[in-house]
Amino acid sequence: MTTADYTVSLESSVELLRTIAAVLDIRTVFPQVSEIANKCVAHDLLTMMFHDGSGEILVEAASTDEFRGLSRFVKADDEQPEDGVVLIDDFATATLPIVEPIDVRERIVAAGFRSLLVVLTRAGRQHMGLGFWSKRPHAFTRDDVPAARRIADHVALAVSHEQLADAARTVAEAHARAELLEARVHSLTEELRSKSDHARVVGHSPEWKGTLRQATQVADTETTVLLTGESGTGKEVIARFIHRASPRKGGPFVALNCAALPEHLLESELFGYERGAFTGAQQAKPGQIELAGGGVLFLDEVSEMSPSAQAKFLRVLQEREFQRLGGVRLQRANVRVIAATNRDLKKAVERGDFREDLYYRLLVFDIRIPPLRERTDDILDLSEAFLADIAKSFGRPPAGLTRDAREALLAHDWPGNVRELRNALERAAIVCEGGLISAAHLSLQPRIRSRQVSVITSNLGVVERETIEQVMRECRGNKSKAAKRLGLTRTQLYVRLRKYEIESPHRVN
Repeated sequence: MTTADYTVSLESSVELLRTIAAVLDIRTVFPQVSEIANKCVAHDLLTMMFHDGSGEILVEAASTDEFRGLSRFVKADDEQPEDGVVLIDDFATATLPIVEPIDVRERIVAAGFRSLLVVLTRAGRQHMGLGFWSKRPHAFTRDDVPAARRIADHVALAVSHEQLADAARTVAEAHARAELLEARVHSLTEELRSKSDHARVVGHSPEWKGTLRQATQVADTETTVLLTGESGTGKEVIARFIHRASPRKGGPFVALNCAALPEHLLESELFGYERGAFTGAQQAKPGQIELAGGGVLFLDEVSEMSPSAQAKFLRVLQEREFQRLGGVRLQRANVRVIAATNRDLKKAVERGDFREDLYYRLLVFDIRIPPLRERTDDILDLSEAFLADIAKSFGRPPAGLTRDAREALLAHDWPGNVRELRNALERAAIVCEGGLISAAHLSLQPRIRSRQVSVITSNLGVVERETIEQVMRECRGNKSKAAKRLGLTRTQLYVRLRKYEIESPHRVN
């Protein structure tokens, strides 16, 4: 390279850097890049190409529109030249390793191009090639490669900066979305503090915040939600939280506990009935689905729903329509459904107790509510909030907690979860007669070791099974009588019979 050539190359590099330094998308200045590069490597068209490692090549930028329509090539193989250079002297006679488009040679020659120099490089993690096209055959030689490679390196550097800027922008947008979500969670939590159940929304543990974030994410949609978790964890509180954060917040929130109603009453409560539908139906009555119109229907303990009700409710979710009992007119179900259960629905499906199609209709967006023992950081905050709420109902100042009371609260295992915590504090607030609550007032036992819990749970299961078997024998297989003696609904008794695989004894007339 002569001194004059070196000077031109250096000046071109400086000019090229100055041109691409101030832009976020090099494609916007690609014609200028080609004009500067022409001083070092004469060409008629400059292209920037990327390949994905599987033979596909995409043209992302071109200095002119003469190459219009040729934006994608597929190579026969993905082998790259060792020196990173592709040199084609004449398209009219050269063998091209391109399988798509099949008429690539004819189209390139028809566009007026005869020779090509491609320098391969990398832009970040992407494989990039800068192509110099000429309308003259044998326009390029190996002597052009150093200058072409220097230009390609400048372009690759600019593309890498673009990729870094895009990545930074993506991260910033993700942080912004997370901050907006956190702000939304906070505003909703503060808004719900004025409600009667506000204390159970209190919490700063990562587990509880994660639950609230999930609830906030799904709230803006019409998606069906399934809340799972142990009894007393606050599933209805999360359901109300979702309702309050949703576009349906101006509509009603109707809650129905499927386990609290006998089997024959559940369907009439859920779907409503027409006059004369059954004995005692003196007048028509709308069901909970109608009453929840425009709002949210919360089905607690959905696993206790009878098979007949399951089949009918599946139609509500699939077709958004239903009929009252004894009715013939179809009615639209303008409700959003939030269901909850403290049982393993998947196992219920495997046992045949719960319809598989209904299970998957409910399991669109599931949220697990953590038990209180997994969010011990929230116990004292919840306690203070509960005590304030209890004091308000008693009409006196909130009771305080002694140090040993706080230690007892943190040491307890809370099998009854948040509900047990509130009940324990309410009892203690009564017993302490307006003074400080001590550990003695709480009457709590320290956390039981997991092995002991397993043994006790097993023994309780044995006791429950034996009790049900005995009562069923004494009632000679009459499930209605047995359920009444056990203090259960027929549905709850059926669930336990299936759980313990208890066969009904033959009824004796």
